[in-house]
Amino acid sequence: MSESGDPEISGGHATLVAFAANGASRPAPQIAFDRRELNEILRIYGRMVAAGEWRDYAIDHLHDKAVFSIFRRTSEVPLFRVEKDPSLARRQGAYAVIAAGGYIMKRGHDLRQVLTVLDKQLKIVES
Repeated sequence: MSESGDPEISGGHATLVAFAANGASRPAPQIAFDRRELNEILRIYGRMVAAGEWRDYAIDHLHDKAVFSIFRRTSEVPLFRVEKDPSLARRQGAYAVIAAGGYIMKRGHDLRQVLTVLDKQLKIVES
């Protein structure tokens, strides 16, 4: 921030900077998936890609939540979003699986349990 308290402008974008107690500036924290969480999500994602159901994904780390979006095709809206919102951790649970229309399919405190809504077992097809 500038001395007047306004956000600094760099390249046409406003940069918000948080200040530590000692006056040193640091970037505002972002919410992100940790390694364990990504392993759980990618385990199911990999199985569904192998089955030909899903084709692409995107990960967004925002200041209030992290979002893993799952796409059937790159040019479409996401089929599902896996969201981590720590502000809901003490109430409904930090994790949610949300369908394309905004319907919350499952919400909870345990990511593995929440992801069971996406984890369809592959079926053996006999000819």
